[in-house]
Amino acid sequence: MKKYLLPQGGNFYKANLHCHSTISDGQKTPEEIKEIYKRHGYSIVAYTDHDMLIPHHDLTDESFLALTGIEYGIEQPTDKPDQYMKVCHICAIALEKDNEIQPMWHRTKYITTKNAWTNREFVKFDLEKSDYERRYGSEGITEMMNIARDEGFFVTYNHPVWSQENYPEYMGYSGMHAMEIFNGGSHAAGFDEENFRVYDDMLKGGKKIYCIGADDNHSTSEDSPYTDSFRAFTMIKAPDLEYRNITKALEDGNFYASQGPEIYELYVEDGKVHVECSPAVKIYCNHGGRHAQVRYPENSETVTSAVFDIPEDFGYFRITVMDKTGKRACTNAYFPEEM
Repeated sequence: MKKYLLPQGGNFYKANLHCHSTISDGQKTPEEIKEIYKRHGYSIVAYTDHDMLIPHHDLTDESFLALTGIEYGIEQPTDKPDQYMKVCHICAIALEKDNEIQPMWHRTKYITTKNAWTNREFVKFDLEKSDYERRYGSEGITEMMNIARDEGFFVTYNHPVWSQENYPEYMGYSGMHAMEIFNGGSHAAGFDEENFRVYDDMLKGGKKIYCIGADDNHSTSEDSPYTDSFRAFTMIKAPDLEYRNITKALEDGNFYASQGPEIYELYVEDGKVHVECSPAVKIYCNHGGRHAQVRYPENSETVTSAVFDIPEDFGYFRITVMDKTGKRACTNAYFPEEM
């Protein structure tokens, strides 16, 4: 019996789930971002400006969906220069279209850019709640992740390399739905923000989470080799572009992360996992233990499918597809109970 890990029906929609505009420290307006990303084949952008939960539903049309989001930054108290300071950044994307109340609002703190300060009047928050004080560390960040979840948001953990965070920090966080396995903006700036090891650390540490790809763009020139846009994305499989159908697909893990390669089908049948994809020079399957499988081209330059055994006690498995330029696509991890 076939079990599809990416739904058989519906459509794939290309999404950037981490984006900054002139609402905070980006260089392009929300409207300009829509047009730029549509030109590059995107159907979805989550507007996650720093500390500003401001919806852009007016930008949504039959071929484009604007998701409502925010990015929080939590800084480590230190006397060191800023470049050595550890920070934790998390995005929260509203699961419901009408969820426009910003959780964890503070009336005077944490608004770090001039534009954000100007736009704070557009933020909706619960007037009866006290100002929220952020606390760096496992307890404080876990609290924030769980508050965001409880308030109806999809929570992601962002760019650990840029953030100067290591195993002791990120393993202490609980409550995220997903982590950024690719962050295009950090990668463009020279950081090795391809976080395969971080994802495996978390999975092996018992965190059953997803992985996404996102730009974290502040929109440098789209024609420049230094652009921070179009470098990493998430392909979401959903019936249509309706807001809740897309966020439900995020909740259910019906997506994969990519820097370029495409995954067309992913299913399990008779104890084997099957993947069909765009032309690749390597397709490999990693497991929860010291076990991996790989498929290379044999009689051609590329390969477009692979079949891997699912061993007993595999813990989890995840598939990676690499094209001839070295760009990769990564599936979420799948666990025994899902088989």
